Amino acid sequence: MRAMGMPPSVECFEKLKKAYSEKHRFYHTAKHIEAMLNHLDSAVELAEHPHELELAIWFHDAIYKPFSSTNELDSAKWAKEFLTDHQYSSDGVERVYNLIMATQHNVEVNSVDEQLIVDIDLTILGASPTVYEQFEQNIRKEYKLVPSIIYRKKRKELLKSFLSKPSIYNLDYFKEKYESAAGMNIEKTIEVL
Repeated sequence: MRAMGMPPSVECFEKLKKAYSEKHRFYHTAKHIEAMLNHLDSAVELAEHPHELELAIWFHDAIYKPFSSTNELDSAKWAKEFLTDHQYSSDGVERVYNLIMATQHNVEVNSVDEQLIVDIDLTILGASPTVYEQFEQNIRKEYKLVPSIIYRKKRKELLKSFLSKPSIYNLDYFKEKYESAAGMNIEKTIEVL
């Protein structure tokens, strides 16, 4: 907050902490945010607006309801309201909003920061097989109310959509580090599904 010229907001931090601790979350937790922040730290020199990117990471999964199609939109609106209430610049508010919306993973990403948040969010796909397998199990737990046949069909569609692109990641840094492993993890999961 200080780096963005705003006072600390313990109240917002507590609300975010509570959101990421909801009982229905198994992957989209504070551990996911911590992992993303660590990945940002390792690639921060690529960022155009690193503090806005960090704030967007904090908010990007703040609203997470497995059966909702508006999680990113609701999270982006919360961030926008928070920043507007703190008189942050309108350009900055719009950038943070767009960063969060980019994590839908079905929209065109334009800025380097949008590419960066998407790549950071997808680093889990290129994790070691053991970590990736745990990720898949945790995602399934979040969607435990979805019948297996429907879950498998939808999950395959999503995973195939990543493989249908020229590359999973946008930036060379992430392509070099994660592309190969991500492709293998996804292909193996599709086979199992």
